[in-house]
Amino acid sequence: MSKLLTAIFFTLALTVSAAAQSNFWVQIEARNTLSGAQERASEYTRRLDNVAGFYLGNNFYGIVIGPFSQAEASITLDRLLARGAIPSDSFVKSGQFFKQQFWPIGGGTSAAATPPAAEPLGANAAANLPSDPIETPDETPAEARASERLLSLEERQELQKALKWAGYYTVAIDGSFGRGTRASMQAWQIANNQEPTGILTTRQRALLFEQYNGVLDGLDLRLVRDTASGIQMEVPTGVVGFIEYQPPFVRFDANSDIPQAQVLFISQAGDEGKMIGLYEVLQILDIVPPDGPRSRTPRGFTIEGIGDGLHTYVSASLVDGEIKGFVLVWPEGDDQRRTRLIEEMEASFERLPGVLDPDIAPPGEDQAIDMVSGLAVRKPQFTRSGFFVTEDGAVVTTTQAVAGCARITLDRDDEAEVVFTDAEIGLAILRPVDPIVPRDVAAFLIDVPRLQDQIAVAGYPFNGALSAPTLTFGQIIDIRGLSGDDRIKRLAILPQPGDSGGPVFDDSGSTIGMLLPRADGSVQILPPEVNFSLDAGQIVATLTAQGFAPTLREKGGPISPVALTRQAADVAVLVSCW
Repeated sequence: MSKLLTAIFFTLALTVSAAAQSNFWVQIEARNTLSGAQERASEYTRRLDNVAGFYLGNNFYGIVIGPFSQAEASITLDRLLARGAIPSDSFVKSGQFFKQQFWPIGGGTSAAATPPAAEPLGANAAANLPSDPIETPDETPAEARASERLLSLEERQELQKALKWAGYYTVAIDGSFGRGTRASMQAWQIANNQEPTGILTTRQRALLFEQYNGVLDGLDLRLVRDTASGIQMEVPTGVVGFIEYQPPFVRFDANSDIPQAQVLFISQAGDEGKMIGLYEVLQILDIVPPDGPRSRTPRGFTIEGIGDGLHTYVSASLVDGEIKGFVLVWPEGDDQRRTRLIEEMEASFERLPGVLDPDIAPPGEDQAIDMVSGLAVRKPQFTRSGFFVTEDGAVVTTTQAVAGCARITLDRDDEAEVVFTDAEIGLAILRPVDPIVPRDVAAFLIDVPRLQDQIAVAGYPFNGALSAPTLTFGQIIDIRGLSGDDRIKRLAILPQPGDSGGPVFDDSGSTIGMLLPRADGSVQILPPEVNFSLDAGQIVATLTAQGFAPTLREKGGPISPVALTRQAADVAVLVSCW
């Protein structure tokens, strides 16, 4: 009998020893709410094996992987970290002090591996755990002030940041709880159905920070260290993932149900000139809407682009010959989460040695003129042509060029406004929002042109793909329109739609008109070479009536096609409708 008891005790000892040896786990997260921990455990279960969750005590819930022996747990930790599958601060933990198991619902780990205190949490046993959210005793205003005095300067500043994020605090983050801070606290209390004392209790501060940090749930913020670009920063890996290197960018594109989400690391060698160039290039990308605040100094810049469903934030700076920064593209309207995310990204941004090698990514088949480093350039609705008529940059174009436009640009970069239109003759006058000094202006011919004279139209027939205007040559066929209108000249020429609004030159370089769009009706379609221009005299009369002083000149001798091409490049301008 004694031998049998000895054998039983020996067997039990071996079992307990084996359980203890296999009671090591890789802890990947800890949450201070049960609902938040269950949500994160569910997310991890979809992509990792052997995910479990235990109550750790002190109102924390641990999400773990296991069980393993201690050696197996260390190997698993290294393997998962190398894959980037778990947060970088994950670690091996003994399960001997785990309490109730909350994941999987109903339990699911090996009984031998579960410590005696870890009782599986059944589907209806959530009441066994601390309530969610955790309540702490409230305080009187005097007690709240006393607990508030124990806060460090940094903690007081963090509280102001949380109030600012929530939309109640608008002044400096200085850690001083003056009238502005008290008013913001009272506003938050009213919005959250709390007594409006203007002094946050310990419980209220905890609730505010739970709101402040809760918006980051599901984004899976992880510290990404990219040695190729020399940048380390928190990245929301729950919604974006690394795609490719496209100098000067490291691209992290959407991998979740937030299709607008995108993160770019910016990394390149350069000086102030290159930084200004980067600043300009970023603003023509599709992912950076044109509206929103911009700020630039000799050492850095920030850009916010808001519209078309996007809210994009760009920050970059120049330090020791290296331009580094980041871009966050986010859905428009999700301001609380976007603001909080930018705070974390900026706080974690760190410069490492080196910049992105321009040759790290060889050119591929997807290169295109309307792409920059693999990112689409923003395109206008359509483009037409125009030409400078005054020294301060006034432009004449066709009314078709400005119809239905939210904004208008000249040569893509310069904003312009419509100051006059005449639908009857098809003429529009534009003025740049910021002054432009053109290299040359149109000189209008005083004399009447002769039939059969050679003419040339300067325009942008390829939607601005070419940086200079193209000349299309033809002849004057009639000094009146088909119905006898002497404000119109009939031409024999084969232009493209984008040429409309461009200047019509004679062989001396004088401007004799503006090319009009084709107006084929549903009944009659004119031959393709039949086109019309608005007469120079009509343009001059309209400009003069509107207070402009156009340049006039008499007929001169012919100039070479090369000279005419140079003149056209100085006078003609691309008009884009956005």
